[in-house]
Formats: sequence, structure tokens, C-alpha cells
Amino acid sequence: QVQLVESGGGLVHAGGSLRLSCAASGRIFSINVMGWYRQAPGKQRELVASITTFGRINYADSVKGRFAISRDNAKNAVYLQMNSLKPEDTAVYYCNADYLGTMYDEYREVWGQGTLVTVSS
Repeated sequence: QVQLVESGGGLVHAGGSLRLSCAASGRIFSINVMGWYRQAPGKQRELVASITTFGRINYADSVKGRFAISRDNAKNAVYLQMNSLKPEDTAVYYCNADYLGTMYDEYREVWGQGTLVTVSS
């Protein structure tokens, strides 16, 4: 069974920075897209950023120019560097991956447990 483990959340003042990390473990043949989502209280979960195996990146408009996603394919890991944080970035951040357990499988989706990011004003 594949698991995603996130780390790096915490409390930061507005304008500060945090770096989130997520590593996948278990039986993995390959991972296609890895991404970060967030869910603020009372709101729906939304995509923050995603990155494909070959480095194609997509950002939510609200984080463009402030956040940077990167990936280490050898480690099955994805990172999110968050700069110039704002109070509205406060949310639980979830890691997500589409993976193949073996070359004969279909792609499956897995989620991390979430890490809380709190930005104070």
C-alpha cells in the first residue's frame, strides 16, 4: 500500500516562508502527477500546484509568483516552497499523487494526511 507523508507545516507571520515536503513510500512502479492541495475552514479543497514526471507545472492563480513546486523523482518526493505568505494561505495542505503499483496496473490516486499551515497577520 502506498502512503504519502507530509512535513513542514507550522505557524508563520505574514510575509514569511515555509517549505513543505512529501514523500511516497510503498510499492510504486511510477508516479505521474504529484501535487499540493489545500483546504481552509469552511471552504472546498483546491489545487495549489502540481508537477508531472517531466516537470510540467501548474499553479493556482492565487499563489503564482510566491510558491514554487519541485520534485525529486528518484526519491518519489515533492516539495512546496511558500514565500510571501498571507493570512489567506492558512489551510491544511495535502499532498496528492497518481501512481502505478506495477507496470500492469491502472493509475491510482493517494492522499497524504495533511499538514496545517497557519499564517498570522
